Amino acid sequence: MDGLPTHGGSALPPGVLAGPQAVVVDRLLAAGAMVAGKTATAEFAASAPGPTRNPHHPGHTPGGSSSGSAAAVAAGLVPLAIGTQTVGSVIRPAAYCGVVGFRPTYGRIPSAGVLPNAPSLDTLGVFTADLAGVALAAPLLCDDWRREPEAGVPVLGVPDGTYLEHAEPAALSAFEEWLERLERAGLTVCRVPLFADFAEVSRQLQAVNRFELARSHADWFARFGRLYRPETVASIRVGQGIAPEDRAAALEFRERLRERVAAATAGAGVDLWLAPSATGGAPEGLHTTGNAVMSSPWSFLGLPALSLPAGRTATGLPLGLQVVGAAGGDERLLAQAAVLQRALGLAEA
Repeated sequence: MDGLPTHGGSALPPGVLAGPQAVVVDRLLAAGAMVAGKTATAEFAASAPGPTRNPHHPGHTPGGSSSGSAAAVAAGLVPLAIGTQTVGSVIRPAAYCGVVGFRPTYGRIPSAGVLPNAPSLDTLGVFTADLAGVALAAPLLCDDWRREPEAGVPVLGVPDGTYLEHAEPAALSAFEEWLERLERAGLTVCRVPLFADFAEVSRQLQAVNRFELARSHADWFARFGRLYRPETVASIRVGQGIAPEDRAAALEFRERLRERVAAATAGAGVDLWLAPSATGGAPEGLHTTGNAVMSSPWSFLGLPALSLPAGRTATGLPLGLQVVGAAGGDERLLAQAAVLQRALGLAEA
C-alpha cells in the first residue's frame, strides 16, 4: 500500500521491494475500507515462518504464509484481511485460526502490485470472521462478479483415495462426523475416486512452484541472497535446478488433470467437493507453518475454495471444512456454502 513499506516478511531493504499499490488495495479503498496496516507473512510467502502466534493457542502456529492476516481476524483486530495462496496459504491458516478463508478462482482477484511467489499459482484471497463477511467482500474484489440465483441443494463429493489419507486420524474422524450430519440433513454425499496419482500431482505442483519462485527472485537473490532465510534459500536452490522444459511438462500435466477432475465431477453430478482444510489442528511451536497438502490439488487446478470453521480438536484447536467449487463458479460456491453452513448448524460460527 502507498505510504507503507513492503518487507515480504524478509530482511531485504524495503526500497528494493517497493512498487505500485496493489489493485486489491485500490478496490478496498474505493469501497470505503479503512486500512489498519500490514500484517506479517512467512518470508516471501514461502515456508520460513513469521513471528505471529495463534490467537487461540499462542504456543501454536497460526499457519501461513498469510499468518498475520488470519490471526488478525481471529483476534478481532480487523473484520477483513487479505492474503495470498500459492498452495495452502489462505485455507490452512483460516482453519488453524478458526476463521473463514476464501481463495477464489485463480486470477479472479487481480494480482497486480503483489510480490510474486509462483505466478502460475499465486491467488489473492480473504479472511473474515464469518461467511457473511466473504459474501460482502468478494463482489468488491473479484472481477466480473455476478448475482447468483437461488443456490439450491448441492450434491457433495468426497475425493476418496490417497489424498484423504494425508489427514490425521482426528481430523478425518471430525470430517466423517460432518459428512454424517450433512446426510442427516438431507444432502447427498458421493464418494468418488479422485487423485489416484496424488504423489505425482504433488510432484508436478512443486516443479511449477519452485521453478517460478526461483525466477521471481532471480534478481533479488543474486544481490541479497545472504539476507534470505535458510528455508527460502533451500526452495530457491531447488527451483534453480528445475529445467524450463520440466516446468512446461508440469503445466501440461495440470491441463490433463483439469480434464480428468472435470470429467469426474460431471460424471458423479458433484456440485461441491469437501475435504478437511488441513491435516489437523495447528502444530505446536512457531518453527513451521504446517502442512499444505490438503489444499495442494485444488490450488494446482486453480479452483475456488472456502475454509469454514468446523469444530475443534480434543485440545481445543480449531478445525476447518474445505469446500471446493468449479472454476469460475465463485458465486455459486459462496451461495451453496451458505446452504451447508445452515445444514450443519454453523451459521455465523
